[in-house]
Amino acid sequence: MSAFENATKFFHACESLQGWAGCQQFVAPGAGFEAQCEPLEGVDTVEAYCEWMAGLGKGPLNGCSYALNTSAYDDANNTALFFGTFTGRHVADGGPVPPTNRETNADYVYALTMNADGKVQKMRKIWNAPWTLRELGWA
Repeated sequence: MSAFENATKFFHACESLQGWAGCQQFVAPGAGFEAQCEPLEGVDTVEAYCEWMAGLGKGPLNGCSYALNTSAYDDANNTALFFGTFTGRHVADGGPVPPTNRETNADYVYALTMNADGKVQKMRKIWNAPWTLRELGWA
């Protein structure tokens, strides 16, 4: 399986809320995670991010979905890019406030650096979190 195929499978497993159990086969041990947004402060491994995402989607944003808008692979930098849109409505307990029934359609990008074995070595999420939090009524 090519690195891009592996990255694509990881993307779909993560976004379909499979958590670490469904994502770990596509990820190198100890893979790091970075994001420049407040909700993900302290999340520094891909494993922790996968679990965070699953908790969000099976908790306050139960029934959420995603659409993959486009993807690409840069062979020179061993990096896969995925541009998606996350749709979620705050319908259940577990958020920072009681359920608001407000919806977000949040654009984001995953940048996945792949290692020599074709597994995710590092993940970066580019996301306008303040926009999302305002749409949900959380800020």
